[in-house]
Amino acid sequence: MRDVFVDFMAEKHDKPHKPPLWRLFDFPVPETHIMSGSALFETFTRAPLAFDHGEGTWLVTEKGERYLDFGGGVAVNSLGHSHPHLVSALTEQAAKLWHVSNLYEIPGQSRLGERLADATFADKVFFTNSGAEALECAIKTARRYHFVNGHPERFRIITFEGAFHGRTLATIAAGGQYKYLEGFGPKVEGFDQVGFDDIDAVERAITSETAAILIEPVQGEGGIRPVPTQSLRRLRQLCEQHDLLLIFDEVQCGIGRTGKLFAHEWAGVTPDIMAVAKGIGGGFPVGACLATDEAAVGMTAGVHGTTFGGNPLAMAVGNAVLDVVLEDGFLEDVQRKALLLKQGLAGIADEFPDVIEDIRGTGLMLGLKCAAPNTKVNMALRDQHLLAVPAGDNVLRLLPPLTVTDAEIHEALDRIRAGARGLSDAIAAAAAK
Repeated sequence: MRDVFVDFMAEKHDKPHKPPLWRLFDFPVPETHIMSGSALFETFTRAPLAFDHGEGTWLVTEKGERYLDFGGGVAVNSLGHSHPHLVSALTEQAAKLWHVSNLYEIPGQSRLGERLADATFADKVFFTNSGAEALECAIKTARRYHFVNGHPERFRIITFEGAFHGRTLATIAAGGQYKYLEGFGPKVEGFDQVGFDDIDAVERAITSETAAILIEPVQGEGGIRPVPTQSLRRLRQLCEQHDLLLIFDEVQCGIGRTGKLFAHEWAGVTPDIMAVAKGIGGGFPVGACLATDEAAVGMTAGVHGTTFGGNPLAMAVGNAVLDVVLEDGFLEDVQRKALLLKQGLAGIADEFPDVIEDIRGTGLMLGLKCAAPNTKVNMALRDQHLLAVPAGDNVLRLLPPLTVTDAEIHEALDRIRAGARGLSDAIAAAAAK
């Protein structure tokens, strides 16, 4: 699970000694709850919604209420809900074979691996069940590269403020955020964090122990922050200069989310290793670590493994997702729809600057930089039966399916405008008192 829940009362955007107008209004506390009394770990604060089924961009509750899903399961449901090609692929495979383990050949795994390699920089692919596992594999691949090349001392990885790479012990150390590290014992050694987009700091942080640089081309949980093209190019140059491996985390921004198959394609920069997940399974748990032959030189028999990763069910769905995403014109249409959505959102931000400060992101990975708390904006949109996802830096993410229609985009814009208008009116009324 890679999704992050933003602290409800995070107010870093407040200016000292000048409370924002929204504070004058008695906003209701967002309606969420922890499922106390159930047999579940109480680690999630959940909205009081339960969905019975999904239809494309729509989710339908047990009571029959319809919600426009612009959260996409946190960028997972790349082709929406109940996509017929995915349903067909899964049910056909389920009737034949579910699991055999990686002790044997899995034809669907070979096919998906070859298709990913053909479509990317990569020569080798290792399949996992999640993004965090894909990142673990990427980290191990980078360390093994230096080990087998006679430099076991090179194990440290440079990462960036605001990053989110997963919930395992290694990936929370890579992300570096205290609220995820607290209470889990000593931080896993080997990660050096610098400021977001501070490439000069990266250069200063490189030592004789540095193995790699790990970065999200577009930070998702960190607040929909794209890394500038020139910065990615400088990172590539630094890696060449110092014999480091460049690792891209495209778990959230990959598989067509930005209008290219992978976000780094916009910059014309290729990594040595890349972690993907989320959209590649379209809702089924699938992750993958991609690497060049050179970078994967240390990943030999027995040094890494997985029981469930690359199972026949996951591979059937992953191949079905690629069938759709790699169709001629599909990604170009994502770009067109993204422009339609972003332009509409910009108009809403201009109309209600007391609610939305700015629009961030690229493709169908967009963020509302909020003036009011993002939790309040999220609640207002949910009241309009539109689902979004909070992120860091007081941002609300919009991550609709890549198959969203123009009509659904216009419907979403209408609902976002209505939610913003309600908040704006409330702020103005409170200020007038």
